[in-house]
Parts: sequence; structure tokens; C-alpha cells
Amino acid sequence: MPVATLLVHRGGPGEAPRHDAFEVAYEPGESVLDALRRLRAEADPTLAFRYACLNANACKECMMLLDGRVVYACTARLEPRAMRLDPLPNKPLLRDLATVLAPQDERLG
Repeated sequence: MPVATLLVHRGGPGEAPRHDAFEVAYEPGESVLDALRRLRAEADPTLAFRYACLNANACKECMMLLDGRVVYACTARLEPRAMRLDPLPNKPLLRDLATVLAPQDERLG
């Protein structure tokens, strides 16, 4: 099985950001979101990221930076290389890869 190295942004507001490296074996076609969910379940339950998965590429919850480009983690495919994951730069950071997607006044109650 191929192996991807995910360099995942860690930390919250006011903390010095760092990147933790995770080696992930995967089946071809698996998404970055698949790997993040597996990492949280098997390696680090404190890893924070957003997803909703009602319909791939429609909910926009799993948006993040992959190697400096905005992607949906649910559609970005794992590759056998180092892949750097960062939160969206123009949104308030909650923790790790999770950001505030919409201001409070725009959210449905």
C-alpha cells in the first residue's frame, strides 16, 4: 500500500503553530478526509477539523489548504508524498484545521 505523510497544522488562537507529521497507508482513491477521520479515530482523538458529508463538495465544511491551495478534503486524493494541511487563512481559527466558516449572524439558528 502507498504511504502519504500528512503534515497537519496543530494549535489554536494565540498558540505558536506547529505541524505534526502522520504517516498514513492508504488504498488508491482514498481522500484526505478519509485519512483525517482515520487519524482521529486511531492515532489522535484531539485532532480538530470540520466535515459534514451530506453531499461531496456541496457542504463546504471540509475546506482547508493543501500545499497552499484551497481544497475540499473530501475530494482531494491522497498521494505518496508529503502533503501539508493548513486551516483557511482568511477565517478565524478554532483549533488545528477547524475554522469558523460563517459569521454568527449568517448561521441558521
